[in-house]
Amino acid sequence: MKHLHDPARVAEVKSRLAQLRTDSQRQWGKMTAPQAVAHMSVAFEAALGDVAIKRLFIGRLIGGFVKKSALGNDAPIMKNAPTAPEYLVVDQRDLDRERDRLRTLIDRFAVGPSVCTTQPHAFFGPLTPDEWAILMYKHVDHHLRQFGV
Repeated sequence: MKHLHDPARVAEVKSRLAQLRTDSQRQWGKMTAPQAVAHMSVAFEAALGDVAIKRLFIGRLIGGFVKKSALGNDAPIMKNAPTAPEYLVVDQRDLDRERDRLRTLIDRFAVGPSVCTTQPHAFFGPLTPDEWAILMYKHVDHHLRQFGV
């Protein structure tokens, strides 16, 4: 399984992140590239415990069941997957500033399992550090693929 406690995967996503441009065309969704990078940062802040994102009602109902299929293989996250409102970024952002912020958060997360929050994920509920690392790789990969990088 690909995960962001693996230095090779960290290097991969940072290299792909460097290829992202303000004018990169999205393949799906509504966010611009800078908004997507800011959105990824919010997800890392949640994984690190910097922010608490409340559980979604639908996640309480089915999150545990979906977690096994979503995190149990290397399949990518589906296009246009729903997100918690707290993760949405709708204002304009500066790509370079957001990219620097995300790189810093990735570096903090890459330290290892000890940095992962014990707070539940908004949809999936409680996650182990290994599950957080898999999810964070899949999430970054999802949005980088969204912009063709």
